[in-house]
Amino acid sequence: MSARVKWRRFVSNFMLTLTGLCALVSVSVLFLILGYLVFNGGTSINWAFFTQLPKPVGETGGGMANAIVGSAKLLMAASLFGVPIGFLGGIYLAEFSGGAVASVVRYAADLLNGVPSIVIGIFAYSMVVLPFKQFSTLAGAFALGLMMIPITLRSTEEFLNGVPRYLREGAMALGASKWKTIASVVVPAAYRGILTAILLALARVAGETAPLLFTAFGNRFWSRGWEQPTASLPVMIFTYAVSPYEDWHRQAWAAGLVLLGLILIINILARTILSRGIAVPRS
Repeated sequence: MSARVKWRRFVSNFMLTLTGLCALVSVSVLFLILGYLVFNGGTSINWAFFTQLPKPVGETGGGMANAIVGSAKLLMAASLFGVPIGFLGGIYLAEFSGGAVASVVRYAADLLNGVPSIVIGIFAYSMVVLPFKQFSTLAGAFALGLMMIPITLRSTEEFLNGVPRYLREGAMALGASKWKTIASVVVPAAYRGILTAILLALARVAGETAPLLFTAFGNRFWSRGWEQPTASLPVMIFTYAVSPYEDWHRQAWAAGLVLLGLILIINILARTILSRGIAVPRS
């Protein structure tokens, strides 16, 4: 065996080992964080944590039921605002826009996706909170919805572009209009990817704290309706983590574990849908 062949094998084995080690380190970081959260917050997760309100300052126990419900309300309202805009914008880019317009919209969406979340929070504060002179659930949903738009838009465009052109041509050859073709052929063919993009956008904004500090603010009680400040898991984690109370620290770790578990579930669900698909009911 020549020296050159031996050297090539050595380089190949070395790079294989190095890349495998880097992959192992990448995965280990997730398990390290998850294990640290379980170690510090696992003992504080109980039925009271999911069903009770926070205790007054100085008292131990209580839970974060208001924050869990508040986060669910924020994500639901943010989806109702951000997903339709991103979805319809993605359809426009994939099916109707010209080269120049599409490039400008894509560039703007990529810039919006890269804007720091605290800047989004300041913008939402000036646009929604200051004019109405109150923090609210809707203001927080507006900030999170803005962050969901570019993710949904770009992902929808990519999945629609992945639909074979012959499906469009076949539908239009049978007499279907452009919108009928999109609604009945193109979108159903890409629905798994679009649904995955929506779930990943939800996971992206579920852990955001800075925008909610400027908009939804926080609430240690139940938030009635949509026009009052509301608690959320990220803000409660921040508030409890910087407090001087040991019991609050334990609950902050528990809330972090719950939030990370929620994000993991969303990501696993998204990947499952993308890989296996779900049945589409036919009328």
